[in-house]
Amino acid sequence: MILYQPENGYCYNSDTMFLYDFISKFNVKGSVLEVGGGCGVLGLLIKRDFPKINLTIIEKQKVMYDFILKNRKVNNLEVDVINADFLEFEFKKKFDFIISNPPFYRGTLKSENEIKKIARYEEYLPMEKFFKKVNSLLTERGEFIFCYDAKRIDDIIKTLPKPLKITDLRFMYPRIKKNATLVLIRAKRHAKSMVTVHPPLIGFEGDNYSKEANEIYKKANTKSIKIN
Repeated sequence: MILYQPENGYCYNSDTMFLYDFISKFNVKGSVLEVGGGCGVLGLLIKRDFPKINLTIIEKQKVMYDFILKNRKVNNLEVDVINADFLEFEFKKKFDFIISNPPFYRGTLKSENEIKKIARYEEYLPMEKFFKKVNSLLTERGEFIFCYDAKRIDDIIKTLPKPLKITDLRFMYPRIKKNATLVLIRAKRHAKSMVTVHPPLIGFEGDNYSKEANEIYKKANTKSIKIN
């Protein structure tokens, strides 16, 4: 898959690749919404692998919205794309799945690049408001699959509104003896099953990607082209 990205803006990283792999392990079907599409990589990969889904991507930044349109066309994928703020936009339907790699960084040391700031920092999509809107847009048995800073797992559990319930967790560790930095989460409305905690995902072994990380990148099979 060819993906055009801004030379001086936010570019997708391993978080998105690992989330893509996590989502693809489940039976994604029906109507799917991606919140905060960036250049469209996550949603377009899921659409490529699950061609029968009806995919909508919402992205608030016009420059990134334009990249999604370009990448949709280049890869010949049928996707609805909305240029609007997720929290403010009034959707006319509900979704079976909502997927997202949302902005989750906190703190005061921020990039001066406006595109990067909006894509990275939680203040532009506060957790509580984000989760509440997601819950309101899911069908009765809808699923929410996303990633977040692993250190915020307690906040995530406390903030997810009922009847959303976590069913699957996987933690990503940059290296074997390092703390987890990313958590991959699947939550379902009205779920009654216990939580499945999946085996850890290790990013690097020595100076190279781990065997699993390499396999994920191969499965994604993306080619990034940066342009102004």
